[in-house]
Amino acid sequence: MKRRRRRIEDIALQRIERLFELAEAEARKTKERSRSDRYVQLAREIGMRYRVRIPSHLKMRICKGCYTFLIPGENARVRLKGDYITTTCLGCGKQMRRPYKAPRAPSPRRNEDVSMKDFYNCP
Repeated sequence: MKRRRRRIEDIALQRIERLFELAEAEARKTKERSRSDRYVQLAREIGMRYRVRIPSHLKMRICKGCYTFLIPGENARVRLKGDYITTTCLGCGKQMRRPYKAPRAPSPRRNEDVSMKDFYNCP
């Protein structure tokens, strides 16, 4: 049963990714965005139907207010503010923020702590 569920989830993810590819191709081809918005709507419905999350790199391309396909420079404005990337949908005005700061490198002190533990455990 689990194997079948996994296979269904994989197919759903492939469909979602394909719909986003079609949405991007359609948005580049024409100025009319109704078809690309429909592809995004279908991708969301597939995700909800099969309980599959839309991958984060694709989710950033959807407006969280009106669910349109965002194209930076055409129907979305992207700004860097402090530690965040702010994307504004020009259709509904919704602002979405996400951090862009790189994750921290591991602390060098942590390596020292490991060596000190070994030191104290020695006979």
